[in-house]
Amino acid sequence: MSLFRKSKFLYELYNFFQYNKLKRNIPLYKELGLKKKYYSSISDRDFKDSDSSLFKPNQQEVDSINAEFEKLPQLVKEQVSSFSDNGYAIIKSFFSEAQVDEINYEVDRMLKSGEASFRYQNKIMFAIHKSDLIKNMGADKDLLTVLNHLQKENTTLFQSINFKTGSNQRTHSDAIHMSTFPRGKMIAVWVALEDMSIENGPLHYYPGSHRLPYVMNEDFGNVGDRFWLGPKDYSDYEDKIQEIIDDRGLEKEVFIASKGDVLIWHANILHGGERVIDPESTRKSVVFHYYADKCIAFHEITERPTFRE
Repeated sequence: MSLFRKSKFLYELYNFFQYNKLKRNIPLYKELGLKKKYYSSISDRDFKDSDSSLFKPNQQEVDSINAEFEKLPQLVKEQVSSFSDNGYAIIKSFFSEAQVDEINYEVDRMLKSGEASFRYQNKIMFAIHKSDLIKNMGADKDLLTVLNHLQKENTTLFQSINFKTGSNQRTHSDAIHMSTFPRGKMIAVWVALEDMSIENGPLHYYPGSHRLPYVMNEDFGNVGDRFWLGPKDYSDYEDKIQEIIDDRGLEKEVFIASKGDVLIWHANILHGGERVIDPESTRKSVVFHYYADKCIAFHEITERPTFRE
């Protein structure tokens, strides 16, 4: 990361002009007694003495969420029943072939028209802001019912990332990118938009790893000061995660998904993308990220509050 991008002042200056996107944090900071402006840098360290129970959903809300969940097909309920133990759940054929084909046509149309383009080599970011079809997939009523039940509170779709090919991404936890207070208030859904194979770089994950301690800036020597971000790079974080995997002897699983399958994962589960063996292959997929309605969301490495509006 360049010295320019290490400056907290520049981020805060940019945030100053994003009041409408950050104002939701003002009453939450006040409730926690945090002396923070809406544009201030924020990190996991700022919540060391904060009471997470202040953000606990009330019982009436939980009862309502569970009642909706009970209306779902029994097979769906069974397939997500091990989520708390494993940190992930797989729902087979959650979306039909017709629904998936519609999304693939929509992505191709957006790329051809210029409404969407790839960033970071193979990612289409936030297509939900430009396509009702993609947004409606992520906001599917039954899917949200499952997520609300797993989180024990109401959640809202925040982000989408479409992939055409495998990510080749090293193992990580989403909690370093989509950090929250209280911790664990993000949940993700990945949808296979075609059949997967070992050649096209399928997803991998480490069952039960969501129960490990969260790895935040201070855990890999990335603590900065009032004016500057920490000295480490993202690759240093990835090295720390690999060190944990090796030290604990964690066992990896690879998900060879079928078209329409859904993988739901916990904010802190360790996961990534297998190496793409066939460079000519595609791995069409979309991942959706959701935050609990009442939480403070931020990006731990750059200590930026998240724009959620």
